[in-house]
Amino acid sequence: MAGKQHQQGVELDQDQFCCSVCLDLLKEPVAVPCGHSYCRHCIEDYWDHEEEKGQCSCPQCRETFIPRPLLKRNTMLAEVVEKLKKSSTQQPSPPPACAGPEDVVCDFCCGARPAKATMSCLTCLASYCPAHLEPHHKVPVLKKHQLVSVTIPLQEKMCEKHNKLMEVYCRTDRKCICHLCVIDEHKGHNTISVSLQKAETQKRLVSSQKKVQARVKQRQRELQALSQAEENVKSCAQTAMKDCDEIFAEIIHSTERRGVEVKQLIGYQEKTAVAQAKEMRLQLEEEVSKLKSRDAELEQLLHDDDHIHMIQSVSTSCDSPNVSFDVAPLRSFRHVTDCVSELRCKLETVVKDTWPRITATVSYVDFSLPPAPKTREDFLRHCCPLTLDRNSIYAYLHLIADDLRVRPSVSGYSAHPDRFTKWPQVLCREALSEQCYWEVEGHARTLSAAVAYKDIHRTSDESQFGRDHKSWSFECTENGLLFRHNNVETRVSGPCSKRIGVYLDYKAGTLCFYQVPHPMVLLHKVQTTFTQPLYAGIGMKYEWYDVGVFAQLTKLWE
Repeated sequence: MAGKQHQQGVELDQDQFCCSVCLDLLKEPVAVPCGHSYCRHCIEDYWDHEEEKGQCSCPQCRETFIPRPLLKRNTMLAEVVEKLKKSSTQQPSPPPACAGPEDVVCDFCCGARPAKATMSCLTCLASYCPAHLEPHHKVPVLKKHQLVSVTIPLQEKMCEKHNKLMEVYCRTDRKCICHLCVIDEHKGHNTISVSLQKAETQKRLVSSQKKVQARVKQRQRELQALSQAEENVKSCAQTAMKDCDEIFAEIIHSTERRGVEVKQLIGYQEKTAVAQAKEMRLQLEEEVSKLKSRDAELEQLLHDDDHIHMIQSVSTSCDSPNVSFDVAPLRSFRHVTDCVSELRCKLETVVKDTWPRITATVSYVDFSLPPAPKTREDFLRHCCPLTLDRNSIYAYLHLIADDLRVRPSVSGYSAHPDRFTKWPQVLCREALSEQCYWEVEGHARTLSAAVAYKDIHRTSDESQFGRDHKSWSFECTENGLLFRHNNVETRVSGPCSKRIGVYLDYKAGTLCFYQVPHPMVLLHKVQTTFTQPLYAGIGMKYEWYDVGVFAQLTKLWE
């Protein structure tokens, strides 16, 4: 901290003449009865604070003095210090870091801005900044003290009742206590020293750390896979948009081409009809001209006074043939417009019918987080606290164990609109629309783990889980495993387990059934689209004389 000075051939260490309170050269040095020296102001200020606690002690060796000693100036020490001050050329040491609001304050720093404590002494029961900790590194008796890094205020390590250091761990109550607590309220408990408990705690910490490190590696792999999946989604989305642009462009181009063809057909038909009308008009005009000439001839004969000539002319002349022209009724192209309008309506109908399927398919491309669970620990992180619904339970089943277990009963529940009346089964109260995991276990001839919509039938034969399109049921029967939905049964291979794990990913439309607990084996998987919130259910089949029949939800959330 400070350098060494040579006074008349003797090497002096300036640290030896520093006050252990202010850490500076002694000012008006005084000696206390134990022999340690301090600045008069420092030791008096220190004792003034200690007297509030009813004692006076040496800050270094902790020797207690009763009554408070009278202090006298050490003249020889003051002269040595004065010479050191005059001959010293050393730069002053940088001040220690001041304690912040969240820091532990050094117990020996005086003034308005105390320094931050870095070590605590479990022997002295005090916390020190690096400067005030120096005596514990130099004084032989202090070197034997137990030092620990400052993590929490020392007072939090003290017993609130006895104000003693908590050096004992009570395994019975799982808390740290002091030695007096062992013979007091913790008498007869299973206790162990904190140092021995530390070794056990370290083992658990090491085990937990290994699990965390393994999970970090797993999450890093998942993060890498997630990044790759994200890139794939972006690439697929761009490709899909490009393909859709091309398809819609083709549809538009095809429609425009058909529009041009219709216009060409109308134009061709217009020209043909106009040409035919022109030809007929010329023929009619020619005939009209001839008829007018004939009319003039007849008019002339009519007024001829030569009777013989009139008669001869009439008898020798013949009337011109009567050619008729059938003009078609007036037609328009409105029928063509009607046909095109009909086409438009049909196209709109096709778009209207197809569009929901397009949007549903797009919505199905879900990028859900977190990824699908793989281990039982992963599944348990999605466990749901479920309870069985008293209003839906079959009348001759009885709810017990915090509404988690059902067993047969001779007395029935009262009527309720939600109650199943045909089959021994029950739904849960909680609606499911996210990722969720639960387990069903029991003892019966048939054990069923199911999910269903709220509006499933309650009183008909179709109310049994899996008998309609509103429920899905996985059953463990005496003859093997069976999955049923919409009254279609599917035989499933695998061991018949009395405990079934169910995993639901509602948004992904995934419903999985597992053999649990060890090993966890996938028995059956359903991929569909759910349109309403789902409710978990359990069901069973039994005979009245069967013993020990029950079905229950396994409590996984503690």
